[in-house]
Amino acid sequence: MTIPIVAIVGRPNVGKSTIFNRMVKRKLAIVDKESGVTRDRKYYQTEWNGYPFIVVDTGGIVPSTKDTMKLSIRDQAELAIEEADLIVFVTDCKIGITDYDQQIAKMLFPVQDKVIFTVNKVDNDKEELEVYEFMNLGFGDPIGISAISGRNFSELRDQIVNKLPSISEMEEQFKEDTIKIAVVGKPNVGKSSLVNKIIGQNAVIVNDIPGTTRDSVHLNFEYNGCNMTIIDTAGLRRKSRVKFGIEYFSNLRSLRSINDADIVLVLLDAQEEISVQDKRIIEYAQSQYKALILIVNKWDVIEKDHKTAKKYEEEIRYSLNYASYAPLIFISAKSGQRVRKLLDLVLFVNKQREKRIPTHDMNAFLQKIVAQNPPTHTSHKRVKFYYASQVDTNPPLFLFVMNNATLITENYKRYIRNQIRNEFGFDGVTIKLKFKDKS
Repeated sequence: MTIPIVAIVGRPNVGKSTIFNRMVKRKLAIVDKESGVTRDRKYYQTEWNGYPFIVVDTGGIVPSTKDTMKLSIRDQAELAIEEADLIVFVTDCKIGITDYDQQIAKMLFPVQDKVIFTVNKVDNDKEELEVYEFMNLGFGDPIGISAISGRNFSELRDQIVNKLPSISEMEEQFKEDTIKIAVVGKPNVGKSSLVNKIIGQNAVIVNDIPGTTRDSVHLNFEYNGCNMTIIDTAGLRRKSRVKFGIEYFSNLRSLRSINDADIVLVLLDAQEEISVQDKRIIEYAQSQYKALILIVNKWDVIEKDHKTAKKYEEEIRYSLNYASYAPLIFISAKSGQRVRKLLDLVLFVNKQREKRIPTHDMNAFLQKIVAQNPPTHTSHKRVKFYYASQVDTNPPLFLFVMNNATLITENYKRYIRNQIRNEFGFDGVTIKLKFKDKS
């Protein structure tokens, strides 16, 4: 299912980040984070009345210098129009309508059908009456809200859900046996080159199915008798002369690809250091429990000796220590070097996703790891496991039944994950753990 994206747009200091924070404080999609997942990201999956959507805070993309302000505001609106399924346009009741508000309104007006118009900082009934002055911007009746107090926030969430497609409409039609692959990475890392090399070199394209998102194409092909689908986002069009925030917004297409995929291929540039954007793409894939393969592209242009690959891998593993379970491969998308090996690796990781451990083996494993490292709790209460079993695959979900699930610490969860990998493999696969009290 393609999870829709809701972008919060507005000039600086109207309260976009406060709206974002209140929106995602409801029920976050990330319940049990793998180590390394940051807490400072500006996009998060949340839900309202069972309806999932991704909220994006554009607040961080506008610089404070006045000479670039107009350009940045224009870019913000353009990128939101291009990438988001729905736009929450935010203005400020205390300040009133400004020139910047009018600029944004002009940009958003051609797509007004997907705009929810809000006036923030409405703290009382008197200010509620002042909201109607904002109708002059041309978007009809705005919703007067207060991000700080939560005033009319339920109405805002209701409008978001009502404007988005139904869940049934968002369902993707894939073959059950198709391996869905997302190729993601920062701009100019070689995503399109890799997709073209895979399709041209190894496959017969069965058909091109337009995706549910703009500029996204699902390329279906066969490799070694297996059906595969590459979710190709075609790269972000650089409309702007202002670079500030462009990479930030290019993540949106990566989010869409990751949500639809089973296995995420993360392209890294051999000529550059690991970036914040690289890390956030990986962290988001982990938060959605997707399988991961790390790919170092442009390996052909690196001067190297017999120690170079080992040195590169050590540096990458150190920087991305929270994704140590992900296989790493060095390729050249341009020349096709190791592209077939990459597809073989995709098949291998897919088998890891489908792996199921018998309950007998899981319980023997549980006894062994508890004996090696008994769980402890600061309250000194006794922590006791009764049994364990794997209850699902794709991704693998392991259930642990115990006397008191609240006693299990994050460190011990990490220990269990690591021991599962040591014992059973699951290379490239993000593992889910669930702890439950014995009824």
